[in-house]
Amino acid sequence: MKYYIITGEASGDLHGSNLLKALKAHDINAQIRFWGGDQMQAIAGTPVKHIKDLAFMGFVEVVANLRTILTNISFCKKDILDFAPDKLILIDYPGFNLRIADFATKNGIEVHYYISPQIWAWKQNRVHKIKRTVNQMYCILPFEQAFYKKFDMDVHYVGHPLVDAIQNFKETAVTSDQFQTEFGLNGNKIMALLPGSRLQEIKTKLPIMLEAAKGFDQMEILIGGAPNIPEKFYLDLAGSVPIKVIPNRTYDLLNQAHLAMVTSGTATLETALFKVPQVVCYKGNPISVSIARKLIKVDYISLVNLIMDKEVVKELIQKDLTAENIKAVLLPMQDTDNEARKNLLSAYDELERILGGGGASEKTASLLVGNA
Repeated sequence: MKYYIITGEASGDLHGSNLLKALKAHDINAQIRFWGGDQMQAIAGTPVKHIKDLAFMGFVEVVANLRTILTNISFCKKDILDFAPDKLILIDYPGFNLRIADFATKNGIEVHYYISPQIWAWKQNRVHKIKRTVNQMYCILPFEQAFYKKFDMDVHYVGHPLVDAIQNFKETAVTSDQFQTEFGLNGNKIMALLPGSRLQEIKTKLPIMLEAAKGFDQMEILIGGAPNIPEKFYLDLAGSVPIKVIPNRTYDLLNQAHLAMVTSGTATLETALFKVPQVVCYKGNPISVSIARKLIKVDYISLVNLIMDKEVVKELIQKDLTAENIKAVLLPMQDTDNEARKNLLSAYDELERILGGGGASEKTASLLVGNA
Protein backbone atom coordinates (compact mmCIF):
# COMPACT_ATOMS: atom_id res chain seq x y z
CA MET A 1 0.00 0.00 0.00
CA LYS A 2 0.93 3.64 -0.35
CA TYR A 3 1.19 5.71 2.83
CA TYR A 4 1.58 9.47 3.13
CA ILE A 5 2.73 10.49 6.63
CA ILE A 6 2.87 14.01 8.08
CA THR A 7 4.38 15.36 11.28
CA GLY A 8 5.94 18.74 11.96
CA GLU A 9 7.55 18.45 15.41
CA ALA A 10 10.48 16.68 17.07
CA SER A 11 8.27 14.41 19.21
CA GLY A 12 6.30 13.42 16.11
CA ASP A 13 9.55 12.60 14.33
CA LEU A 14 10.55 10.24 17.17
CA HIS A 15 7.19 8.48 17.26
CA GLY A 16 6.93 8.57 13.47
CA SER A 17 10.27 6.78 13.10
CA ASN A 18 9.11 3.94 15.37
CA LEU A 19 5.82 3.74 13.51
CA LEU A 20 7.69 3.57 10.20
CA LYS A 21 9.79 0.64 11.43
CA ALA A 22 6.67 -1.25 12.49
CA LEU A 23 4.76 -0.31 9.35
CA LYS A 24 7.51 -1.57 7.05
CA ALA A 25 7.64 -4.82 9.01
CA HIS A 26 3.87 -5.33 8.68
CA ASP A 27 3.72 -4.28 5.02
CA ILE A 28 6.92 -5.23 3.20
CA ASN A 29 5.62 -3.62 0.01
CA ALA A 30 4.84 -0.30 1.65
CA GLN A 31 5.46 2.81 -0.44
CA ILE A 32 6.03 5.77 1.83
CA ARG A 33 6.16 9.51 1.35
CA PHE A 34 6.51 11.67 4.46
CA TRP A 35 7.08 14.97 6.20
CA GLY A 36 9.36 14.55 9.23
CA GLY A 37 12.84 14.86 10.68
CA ASP A 38 16.17 13.10 10.98
CA GLN A 39 14.83 10.03 12.79
CA MET A 40 12.17 9.32 10.18
CA GLN A 41 14.73 10.08 7.47
CA ALA A 42 16.97 7.32 8.85
CA ILE A 43 14.15 4.83 8.26
CA ALA A 44 12.52 6.02 5.04
CA GLY A 45 14.88 8.36 3.17
CA THR A 46 14.59 12.06 2.40
CA PRO A 47 11.42 13.77 3.67
CA VAL A 48 9.24 15.90 1.46
CA LYS A 49 9.61 18.65 4.09
CA HIS A 50 11.88 18.61 7.14
CA ILE A 51 10.50 19.53 10.57
CA LYS A 52 13.16 22.22 10.98
CA ASP A 53 11.23 24.21 8.38
CA LEU A 54 7.83 23.51 9.93
CA ALA A 55 7.91 24.00 13.71
CA PHE A 56 6.40 27.43 14.32
CA MET A 57 5.30 27.76 17.97
CA GLY A 58 3.50 30.63 19.62
CA PHE A 59 0.98 33.14 18.28
CA VAL A 60 3.52 35.77 17.20
CA GLU A 61 5.76 33.26 15.43
CA VAL A 62 2.80 31.73 13.57
CA VAL A 63 1.59 35.15 12.40
CA ALA A 64 5.11 36.13 11.32
CA ASN A 65 5.43 32.95 9.26
CA LEU A 66 1.85 32.78 8.01
CA ARG A 67 2.80 33.06 4.33
CA THR A 68 5.23 30.13 4.66
CA ILE A 69 2.63 28.05 6.52
CA LEU A 70 -0.04 28.69 3.89
CA THR A 71 2.45 27.89 1.11
CA ASN A 72 3.30 24.60 2.84
CA ILE A 73 -0.39 23.71 3.13
CA SER A 74 -0.98 24.36 -0.57
CA PHE A 75 2.11 22.36 -1.53
CA CYS A 76 1.09 19.50 0.74
CA LYS A 77 -2.39 19.24 -0.80
CA LYS A 78 -0.96 19.04 -4.31
CA ASP A 79 1.72 16.56 -3.28
CA ILE A 80 -0.86 14.26 -1.68
CA LEU A 81 -2.98 14.26 -4.81
CA ASP A 82 0.08 13.55 -6.97
CA PHE A 83 1.16 10.64 -4.76
CA ALA A 84 -2.40 9.29 -4.43
CA PRO A 85 -1.92 7.38 -1.17
CA ASP A 86 -4.14 4.57 0.03
CA LYS A 87 -3.88 5.99 3.54
CA LEU A 88 -2.93 9.38 4.93
CA ILE A 89 -1.34 9.10 8.39
CA LEU A 90 -1.26 12.29 10.47
CA ILE A 91 0.90 12.44 13.61
CA ASP A 92 -0.12 15.10 16.18
CA TYR A 93 0.70 18.64 14.76
CA PRO A 94 -3.01 19.60 14.79
CA GLY A 95 -2.92 23.17 13.47
CA PHE A 96 -1.58 21.89 10.16
CA ASN A 97 -2.83 18.32 10.11
CA LEU A 98 -6.51 19.01 10.78
CA ARG A 99 -6.58 21.24 7.70
CA ILE A 100 -5.02 18.44 5.67
CA ALA A 101 -7.49 15.91 7.09
CA ASP A 102 -10.38 18.05 5.88
CA PHE A 103 -8.85 18.33 2.41
CA ALA A 104 -8.08 14.61 2.17
CA THR A 105 -11.59 13.57 3.20
CA LYS A 106 -13.12 15.84 0.57
CA ASN A 107 -10.90 14.12 -1.99
CA GLY A 108 -11.82 10.59 -0.95
CA ILE A 109 -8.54 9.75 0.80
CA GLU A 110 -8.66 7.58 3.94
CA VAL A 111 -7.41 9.54 6.97
CA HIS A 112 -5.72 7.96 10.01
CA TYR A 113 -4.65 10.12 12.97
CA TYR A 114 -1.91 8.86 15.32
CA ILE A 115 -1.56 10.73 18.63
CA SER A 116 -4.75 12.68 19.15
CA PRO A 117 -4.59 16.46 19.46
CA GLN A 118 -5.12 17.39 23.12
CA ILE A 119 -8.60 18.72 22.46
CA TRP A 120 -9.78 17.33 25.80
CA ALA A 121 -7.74 20.09 27.45
CA TRP A 122 -8.89 22.97 25.27
CA LYS A 123 -10.57 23.67 21.92
CA GLN A 124 -12.97 20.78 22.51
CA ASN A 125 -15.08 21.99 19.61
CA ARG A 126 -12.38 20.56 17.32
CA VAL A 127 -13.83 17.11 18.04
CA HIS A 128 -16.60 17.76 15.52
CA LYS A 129 -14.09 18.40 12.75
CA ILE A 130 -12.16 15.28 13.74
CA LYS A 131 -15.34 13.21 13.70
CA ARG A 132 -16.13 14.52 10.24
CA THR A 133 -12.68 14.16 8.68
CA VAL A 134 -10.80 11.30 10.41
CA ASN A 135 -11.57 7.66 9.58
CA GLN A 136 -9.54 6.13 12.43
CA MET A 137 -8.02 7.75 15.52
CA TYR A 138 -5.17 6.08 17.46
CA CYS A 139 -4.96 7.51 20.99
CA ILE A 140 -1.98 7.27 23.34
CA LEU A 141 -3.63 8.39 26.60
CA PRO A 142 -6.10 6.05 28.33
CA PHE A 143 -8.76 8.66 29.15
CA GLU A 144 -9.04 9.78 25.53
CA GLN A 145 -11.27 6.84 24.63
CA ALA A 146 -13.88 7.96 27.13
CA PHE A 147 -13.58 11.55 25.93
CA TYR A 148 -14.29 10.63 22.31
CA LYS A 149 -17.06 8.24 23.37
CA LYS A 150 -18.98 11.27 24.69
CA PHE A 151 -19.16 12.41 21.07
CA ASP A 152 -20.13 8.97 19.71
CA MET A 153 -16.65 8.27 18.35
CA ASP A 154 -14.97 4.90 18.71
CA VAL A 155 -11.19 5.29 18.79
CA HIS A 156 -8.25 2.92 19.31
CA TYR A 157 -6.18 3.13 22.49
CA VAL A 158 -2.73 1.82 21.54
CA GLY A 159 -0.65 2.86 24.56
CA HIS A 160 1.98 5.58 24.80
CA PRO A 161 4.94 5.43 22.37
CA LEU A 162 7.23 7.03 24.96
CA VAL A 163 7.25 3.69 26.78
CA ASP A 164 8.80 2.10 23.68
CA ALA A 165 11.16 5.02 23.07
CA ILE A 166 12.55 4.87 26.62
CA GLN A 167 12.80 1.08 26.68
CA ASN A 168 14.70 1.21 23.38
CA PHE A 169 16.97 3.96 24.69
CA LYS A 170 17.91 2.01 27.81
CA GLU A 171 19.09 -0.95 25.74
CA THR A 172 22.06 1.03 24.41
CA ALA A 173 22.42 3.78 27.03
CA VAL A 174 25.80 4.66 28.51
CA THR A 175 26.58 3.16 31.92
CA SER A 176 26.76 5.18 35.11
CA ASP A 177 30.57 4.96 35.09
CA GLN A 178 30.72 6.14 31.46
CA PHE A 179 28.39 9.04 32.21
CA GLN A 180 30.35 10.07 35.30
CA THR A 181 33.63 9.97 33.35
CA GLU A 182 32.31 11.79 30.29
CA PHE A 183 31.08 14.76 32.32
CA GLY A 184 33.84 14.78 34.93
CA LEU A 185 31.58 13.92 37.87
CA ASN A 186 32.69 12.74 41.29
CA GLY A 187 30.37 9.80 41.87
CA ASN A 188 27.71 11.66 43.86
CA LYS A 189 24.02 11.17 43.18
CA ILE A 190 22.55 13.43 40.51
CA MET A 191 19.85 16.10 40.72
CA ALA A 192 18.46 16.82 37.24
CA LEU A 193 17.05 20.27 36.50
CA LEU A 194 14.87 20.45 33.38
CA PRO A 195 13.86 24.12 33.14
CA GLY A 196 12.32 23.97 29.65
CA SER A 197 13.43 24.87 26.16
CA ARG A 198 12.53 28.56 25.77
CA LEU A 199 14.57 31.46 27.06
CA GLN A 200 11.74 33.14 28.95
CA GLU A 201 10.61 30.04 30.82
CA ILE A 202 14.21 29.21 31.73
CA LYS A 203 14.78 32.75 33.04
CA THR A 204 11.64 32.47 35.15
CA LYS A 205 12.02 28.98 36.61
CA LEU A 206 15.70 28.11 36.68
CA PRO A 207 16.68 30.65 39.37
CA ILE A 208 14.06 29.12 41.70
CA MET A 209 15.29 25.61 40.91
CA LEU A 210 18.88 26.67 41.56
CA GLU A 211 17.98 28.25 44.87
CA ALA A 212 16.34 24.99 45.90
CA ALA A 213 19.34 23.01 44.66
CA LYS A 214 21.55 24.72 47.27
CA GLY A 215 19.88 22.49 49.83
CA PHE A 216 21.26 19.35 48.17
CA ASP A 217 24.96 19.81 48.87
CA GLN A 218 25.78 16.11 48.52
CA MET A 219 24.39 15.91 44.98
CA GLU A 220 25.67 16.88 41.52
CA ILE A 221 23.42 19.55 40.00
CA LEU A 222 23.06 18.90 36.28
CA ILE A 223 20.94 21.01 33.95
CA GLY A 224 19.36 19.53 30.84
CA GLY A 225 20.43 22.06 28.21
CA ALA A 226 18.01 22.91 25.40
CA PRO A 227 19.04 23.02 21.73
CA ASN A 228 20.34 26.38 20.51
CA ILE A 229 20.74 27.82 24.02
CA PRO A 230 24.43 28.41 24.87
CA GLU A 231 25.97 26.98 28.03
CA LYS A 232 26.96 30.49 29.15
CA PHE A 233 23.28 31.41 29.52
CA TYR A 234 22.81 28.72 32.17
CA LEU A 235 26.12 29.46 33.88
CA ASP A 236 25.27 33.16 34.17
CA LEU A 237 21.94 32.32 35.81
CA ALA A 238 23.63 29.85 38.15
CA GLY A 239 26.17 32.35 39.47
CA SER A 240 27.98 30.70 42.39
CA VAL A 241 25.87 27.52 42.35
CA PRO A 242 28.09 24.70 41.03
CA ILE A 243 26.39 23.17 38.01
CA LYS A 244 27.13 21.30 34.83
CA VAL A 245 25.10 21.67 31.64
CA ILE A 246 24.27 18.50 29.73
CA PRO A 247 23.16 19.72 26.27
CA ASN A 248 20.69 17.71 24.16
CA ARG A 249 21.11 14.59 26.31
CA THR A 250 17.93 14.62 28.38
CA TYR A 251 17.44 10.84 28.29
CA ASP A 252 21.03 10.19 29.34
CA LEU A 253 20.56 12.65 32.20
CA LEU A 254 17.26 11.17 33.38
CA ASN A 255 18.68 7.66 33.12
CA GLN A 256 21.28 8.62 35.73
CA ALA A 257 19.27 11.02 37.92
CA HIS A 258 18.27 10.34 41.53
CA LEU A 259 15.88 13.32 41.80
CA ALA A 260 14.54 15.94 39.39
CA MET A 261 12.91 19.35 39.13
CA VAL A 262 10.93 19.40 35.90
CA THR A 263 9.07 21.99 33.87
CA SER A 264 5.50 20.93 33.09
CA GLY A 265 5.06 19.18 29.76
CA THR A 266 6.08 15.87 28.18
CA ALA A 267 9.26 15.91 30.29
CA THR A 268 7.19 15.10 33.40
CA LEU A 269 6.03 11.85 31.79
CA GLU A 270 9.53 11.04 30.54
CA THR A 271 10.91 11.60 34.04
CA ALA A 272 8.28 9.26 35.49
CA LEU A 273 9.06 6.54 32.94
CA PHE A 274 12.73 6.80 33.88
CA LYS A 275 11.51 6.26 37.47
CA VAL A 276 12.96 9.50 38.85
CA PRO A 277 11.15 11.21 41.77
CA GLN A 278 10.27 14.75 40.68
CA VAL A 279 8.62 18.04 41.45
CA VAL A 280 6.68 19.63 38.59
CA CYS A 281 7.45 23.34 38.22
CA TYR A 282 5.40 25.96 36.42
CA LYS A 283 5.45 29.74 36.53
CA GLY A 284 4.23 32.00 33.75
CA ASN A 285 2.86 35.42 33.01
CA PRO A 286 0.00 35.95 35.51
CA ILE A 287 -2.40 37.25 32.86
CA SER A 288 -1.65 34.36 30.48
CA VAL A 289 -2.07 31.85 33.30
CA SER A 290 -5.38 33.41 34.32
CA ILE A 291 -6.68 33.15 30.76
CA ALA A 292 -5.39 29.58 30.41
CA ARG A 293 -7.15 28.51 33.60
CA LYS A 294 -10.45 29.69 32.13
CA LEU A 295 -9.85 27.90 28.81
CA ILE A 296 -8.19 24.66 29.87
CA LYS A 297 -10.57 22.03 31.16
CA VAL A 298 -8.27 19.73 33.17
CA ASP A 299 -7.44 19.38 36.86
CA TYR A 300 -3.66 18.95 36.55
CA ILE A 301 -0.82 20.35 34.46
CA SER A 302 1.39 17.26 34.38
CA LEU A 303 0.68 14.26 32.17
CA VAL A 304 1.56 11.95 35.04
CA ASN A 305 -1.28 13.26 37.19
CA LEU A 306 -3.70 13.56 34.28
CA ILE A 307 -3.20 9.92 33.37
CA MET A 308 -3.39 8.70 36.97
CA ASP A 309 -6.31 11.06 37.70
CA LYS A 310 -4.76 12.09 41.01
CA GLU A 311 -1.75 14.04 42.26
CA VAL A 312 1.02 11.47 42.07
CA VAL A 313 3.76 14.05 41.56
CA LYS A 314 3.70 17.40 43.37
CA GLU A 315 2.77 20.32 41.13
CA LEU A 316 4.08 23.71 42.21
CA ILE A 317 2.36 26.43 40.19
CA GLN A 318 2.81 30.21 40.19
CA LYS A 319 3.20 31.54 43.75
CA ASP A 320 3.57 27.99 45.11
CA LEU A 321 6.75 27.51 43.08
CA THR A 322 9.32 28.42 45.72
CA ALA A 323 12.69 26.95 46.68
CA GLU A 324 11.35 26.03 50.11
CA ASN A 325 8.38 24.14 48.68
CA ILE A 326 10.62 22.23 46.26
CA LYS A 327 12.96 21.22 49.08
CA ALA A 328 10.06 20.17 51.28
CA VAL A 329 9.10 17.55 48.69
CA LEU A 330 12.48 16.37 47.43
CA LEU A 331 14.81 16.52 50.44
CA PRO A 332 13.23 13.48 52.16
CA MET A 333 13.36 11.55 48.86
CA GLN A 334 17.15 11.65 48.78
CA ASP A 335 16.93 8.58 51.00
CA THR A 336 16.22 5.48 48.91
CA ASP A 337 14.34 3.97 51.88
CA ASN A 338 12.04 6.97 52.22
CA GLU A 339 8.40 5.87 52.23
CA ALA A 340 7.21 8.70 49.98
CA ARG A 341 9.91 7.82 47.45
CA LYS A 342 8.92 4.14 47.49
CA ASN A 343 5.24 5.04 47.03
CA LEU A 344 6.03 7.35 44.13
CA LEU A 345 8.14 4.73 42.35
CA SER A 346 5.33 2.21 42.83
CA ALA A 347 2.89 4.69 41.27
CA TYR A 348 5.30 5.10 38.33
CA ASP A 349 5.16 1.32 37.76
CA GLU A 350 1.37 1.50 37.72
CA LEU A 351 1.54 4.43 35.30
CA GLU A 352 3.67 2.40 32.89
CA ARG A 353 1.20 -0.47 33.10
CA ILE A 354 -1.71 1.87 32.33
CA LEU A 355 0.21 3.23 29.34
CA GLY A 356 0.21 -0.20 27.78
CA GLY A 357 3.63 -1.44 28.85
CA GLY A 358 5.05 -0.88 25.37
CA GLY A 359 4.17 -1.83 21.80
CA ALA A 360 2.25 1.30 20.75
CA SER A 361 3.93 1.47 17.34
CA GLU A 362 3.35 -2.23 16.69
CA LYS A 363 -0.31 -2.01 17.66
CA THR A 364 -0.85 1.06 15.48
CA ALA A 365 0.93 -0.45 12.46
CA SER A 366 -1.05 -3.66 12.82
CA LEU A 367 -4.32 -1.75 12.89
CA LEU A 368 -3.27 0.40 9.92
CA VAL A 369 -2.41 -2.57 7.76
CA GLY A 370 -5.35 -4.61 9.04
CA ASN A 371 -7.72 -1.79 8.14
CA ALA A 372 -6.88 -2.30 4.46
